[in-house]
Amino acid sequence: SFIFAYVLSGEIESKVNDGPTQIYRAGESWYEPPAANHLISRNASKTKPAKLLAVFVADSDEKELTTNIE
Repeated sequence: SFIFAYVLSGEIESKVNDGPTQIYRAGESWYEPPAANHLISRNASKTKPAKLLAVFVADSDEKELTTNIE
């Protein structure tokens, strides 16, 4: 599935595949292609809240949207 992410408030730290770790601030967005490995997704602040809107565009035959990577 394609994933579109939009930061509603605060700051989100994200890392996808072999790309750099990035911090997205309120009003910023990014997308993830199908089968991407989302290695980091967390609030960038230890004291301030953050809100993220994620939209998944999935194939109707797709059974799993997430995979646990350890």
